Amino acid sequence: MPVPPMMRPVATARTAAVLILFGEGPHGPDILLTERAATLTNHAGQPAFPGGRIDPDDDGPVGAALREAYEEAGVEPSGVQVLVTLPELYLARSNHRVTPVAAWWREPSEIAPGHPGEVATVARVPIADLVDPANRLTVRYPGGLRMGPAFRVSGMLVWGFTAALLTQVLRAGGWERPWDADRVEDLPREVLDLAARDRRGAARR
Repeated sequence: MPVPPMMRPVATARTAAVLILFGEGPHGPDILLTERAATLTNHAGQPAFPGGRIDPDDDGPVGAALREAYEEAGVEPSGVQVLVTLPELYLARSNHRVTPVAAWWREPSEIAPGHPGEVATVARVPIADLVDPANRLTVRYPGGLRMGPAFRVSGMLVWGFTAALLTQVLRAGGWERPWDADRVEDLPREVLDLAARDRRGAARR
């Protein structure tokens, strides 16, 4: 999977991992996504893959991704078959080097938000919905100078880092269908307000 120039890792960034968990759901193949709680100071209200920082006790990116998926969504690690770790990607807003871990949900477990103060929603999103051109758009950031891919699925607007990674994964898997990249919408005000909180937190750090 190629790494876009703007997502190439910075050596001094902190290490983190996310789990891209594929499964066979009631509506066909799907991917697990979470939505972070709106009360958080970092990435509040944003859809994301389960994941977080790599702790010293973790067995590297794989251990961190599995631990976070269990803590955030109730995914039992014993039912997950890890397939591959993908290239590191740089998440500039929080200064992290993120390793995506791709896995197959061999024995799915019941899922639910692990902590209401951290995770608002967990959802198994069908790949068919993600690649449906009707659910894809480009979002415009304040000032109109930056734009990025987005998805409207399962009641969520998936944008930012997660949407960029999803786009790469769908393309690498050969699932992507032609869609109208000229369908551009401004990021909603409520999303911008939460992102502004994110920036204030980063400034304090």
